[in-house]
Amino acid sequence: MKKSIILILLVLYFSKAQSQVITDSVLVENHYRTFHFNKPQQSTVNFNLIFVLHGSGGDGKGMMKPALNLENRSGKESLILVYPDGYKKYWNECRKNAKSMANTENVNEQAFFELMMQYFKKHYQVNDQQFFAIGLSGGGHMTYKLALTMPDKCKAISAVVANLPDNTNLDCAESKMPVAVMIINGTQDTTNPYAGGEMKVNGSSYGKVRSTDNTFRYWAGLAGYKGQPKVENLPDTHLSNNQAITRYTYKEKGKPEVALLKVTGGEHAFPADVDAFLESWLFFKRQM
Repeated sequence: MKKSIILILLVLYFSKAQSQVITDSVLVENHYRTFHFNKPQQSTVNFNLIFVLHGSGGDGKGMMKPALNLENRSGKESLILVYPDGYKKYWNECRKNAKSMANTENVNEQAFFELMMQYFKKHYQVNDQQFFAIGLSGGGHMTYKLALTMPDKCKAISAVVANLPDNTNLDCAESKMPVAVMIINGTQDTTNPYAGGEMKVNGSSYGKVRSTDNTFRYWAGLAGYKGQPKVENLPDTHLSNNQAITRYTYKEKGKPEVALLKVTGGEHAFPADVDAFLESWLFFKRQM
């Protein structure tokens, strides 16, 4: 009987988080671009808007499950998590060697995010002066593009298993303006090599990326940081997975924070020892 009650409560818990998923779209240069979100349960103003960006070949709804813990806190924290779909499952980010149609057709991603901001301002009174973004893999590359090209709107990003393209592979115009950036990368990632080099997605080359350390230094340099970052080892919550996380942080008053979570032993996936979404939201809150 006790097990049955627990099962019922778990079903209710998960169904509540996914019970009012809304799918809508905006028209961007003759293409309807879709996005998904859970309808807010309360009326308020100045919701914080967080875009959650899937990896190459994925879709927005596929990111709802890994973001569940943050989603379940969205009401208390006055958040709206939005899960956009890439163009034909891919993003037109800053890797000029990407072979996806999003890249070859040069779809206007900035216009897509601007129109989504207008949509959520109109319907849900979000703060339309800024947004946050969390991205995995190709979605992480898309967060870099938002930070590079929309720094007036993009308040902070969290890029998971993604490095910046190197100078031979970067085709975005760089604003050179500082943005708060958190990077979460694994040292055993064979898709997005921690040490930099050629990146392959589904067997196709996406050109070369910088190392994680150089990506970290790029954003730290834009924010005006010098010297060495603060270093701390995070608790090892999964002793059996042969992973450990070290956090490197640049943080000073009046400057956007720049942080790196180095997942020693981590592969091309979300880390097991921290919830990347909750960690990202804590990072975002420090920038507000």
